[in-house]
Amino acid sequence: MPELPEVETIRRQLAPLIEGRVVERLEIADPRWCLPLAPEAVVDAVQGRRVEGLGRRGKYLVWELEDEAFLLMHLRMTGTLLYDPPPGTPYERVRWVLDDGHELRFCDPRRFGTGELALGTPARDAFFAARLGLEPLDGALTGEALRRMARGRRAPVKAFLLDQRRIAGVGNIYADEALFRAGIHPLRPVGSLTRTQCDALATAVREALAAGVAAGGATIDDFRHVDGVRGAFQNEFLVHLRRGEPCPRCAAPVVKFVAAGRGTYACESCQPRPRRRRARRPAR
Repeated sequence: MPELPEVETIRRQLAPLIEGRVVERLEIADPRWCLPLAPEAVVDAVQGRRVEGLGRRGKYLVWELEDEAFLLMHLRMTGTLLYDPPPGTPYERVRWVLDDGHELRFCDPRRFGTGELALGTPARDAFFAARLGLEPLDGALTGEALRRMARGRRAPVKAFLLDQRRIAGVGNIYADEALFRAGIHPLRPVGSLTRTQCDALATAVREALAAGVAAGGATIDDFRHVDGVRGAFQNEFLVHLRRGEPCPRCAAPVVKFVAAGRGTYACESCQPRPRRRRARRPAR
């Protein structure tokens, strides 16, 4: 699934191509993309408007259209946005025709991607407030902020990182990479992290995401740049997808297990597994 770095990569590539352009025509071939809204309602709100800006919030791509109309796109697992793709590109669900003659197409073989409409800045802000937490690359994610959110919680730290209501944009890849950088086991209860560990984890999340952005995102299966090129961050993974390979720090083998319902990779030498608490014996 595209995470924050992949969506930010697409935003940076598309912004200079579409900002200032008018959406002359919007064609929604798959009505499921914009449910519960009818395609006609989305077309009516978007078609003919100028693109004032292209933003991002967490894993959402935000089309900022004139008169405060916002199209909020989530690529989900297999969605790709392609600029002037070749004829016959498969799995096309949505097509934008711009006033300069260029086209943008959203292709999605599994049809999980979504497009939602927010009319007015308050509606956009309310939409994100109900779904997303801190934006990790804007300075809000600090060790102290993480410590406040984690206090008293018993969930594994990886589950905490994947909760978009806490920290927006982190998914499976970058949670694994950040936890390795911080030296924290994914199954460690998040409420048990020390102040020093919270500081290290906040820094590691920011560093892992920034590295992903610098590499143009990670392509494991479907993610592509707007010109169809693959991302490169998969070539820099420290532990993710590296089961059985030597840890880049200590050379112990990277292991794979399940945490937060996801395939998870770690070095259990550098990231010690938390000890199980012994059950208390009943008083006699």
